[in-house]
Amino acid sequence: MKFEKEMKMIRKGVEEIIPEEDLQKKLAKAEKTGKPLRIKYGIDPTGADVHIGHLVPIRKMREFQDMGHLGVIIIGDFTAQIGDPTGRDESRPALTAEMVKANAVKYMDQLYTVLDKDKTEVRWQTEWFGDMTMSDVLKLMGKWTLAQFMAHDTFRKRYEEGLSLGMHEIMYPILQSYDSVAVKADVELGATEQKFNILCGRDMQRYFGMEQQVAILSPILMGTDGVNKMSKSMDNYIAVYDLPENKYGKVMSIPDELIINYFNYATKVDPDEIDQIQKELQSGTNPKIIKQRLAREIVALYHGQEAAIAAEEHFNKIFSKKEIPDEMPEFLMHGAQKLTEILTLAGLCESNGEVKRLIKQNAITVNDEKISDLDFTVENEVVIKVGKRRFLKVIRD
Repeated sequence: MKFEKEMKMIRKGVEEIIPEEDLQKKLAKAEKTGKPLRIKYGIDPTGADVHIGHLVPIRKMREFQDMGHLGVIIIGDFTAQIGDPTGRDESRPALTAEMVKANAVKYMDQLYTVLDKDKTEVRWQTEWFGDMTMSDVLKLMGKWTLAQFMAHDTFRKRYEEGLSLGMHEIMYPILQSYDSVAVKADVELGATEQKFNILCGRDMQRYFGMEQQVAILSPILMGTDGVNKMSKSMDNYIAVYDLPENKYGKVMSIPDELIINYFNYATKVDPDEIDQIQKELQSGTNPKIIKQRLAREIVALYHGQEAAIAAEEHFNKIFSKKEIPDEMPEFLMHGAQKLTEILTLAGLCESNGEVKRLIKQNAITVNDEKISDLDFTVENEVVIKVGKRRFLKVIRD
């Protein structure tokens, strides 16, 4: 089969391609005409922090770029101010245009850790929505029926349960689908929970007499706890801005059953190689050895091979040899100070309450001795360890 190698890579970490035969036709057309496919992904920069779960479809976009195609990132400066209702039981607070723009700059910096900047086109929804009249909006709305939207699980559930459902939220899929018309998308990437919105994009293109985009849907990456999807609010995420040693340590903390999941969705390891890794796990290979490779792969993606090796050495020194790292943050103490003050001022803990909670959990040691006194005072130079990965060296002036 032609494009067998390309299709195998595209299918990696993908739950559904709708329709797959159309994608093969598009690949053939691109080869024949020499015109790259336009691979769309929309972001609503409602926050500035990106974690590796956000980057699952972005990794897929990079794979298309490596095949010679063009990634098209749409900054949802209109839809971010509405709030995507997908998967939510209540309305999301709107953002100002200034907040969206500030977040978008930081967001793109993090996406470029994966994307090829020279093969990335960045578009803002204001390019096409900024000059739309009320007449234009009503024409778009007229292409849909209320019944179509009430068939959407999120809308139907909120309506049936008597929860708030604003008319502006029903507009969200319409606006997102028109993006596909505006940028002439050949393919749209997204999470499985975005299926309704992405298929709306196919319908919208058909209404405008255009060739319909192909939907490529990826599963949600599970968080490091192995229970919930990766989320900052759940504190089970691996952030792009995390230091190499923190990324490595977080990967090593995932349950063994997530190893193949992370290889598929968070690395660029070849599918055939992942199959071999899975066989090694099934044959009884120590999962820790496989997980160490996974951690190196993920760290190397964002920081390079040298940083990955250094992160592994750091991890082994702390967790395997139970040694204190050579380098750690320092806190200059002026006379004796309470432990709660030191840790909050140094930024290792957010509040005195958090310090006391950690003390009660036996999660804080001073010079390798667990602290149980909530009012413990530090008088001399010491090394403080908080949890498994945070260290602080206290020095005196």
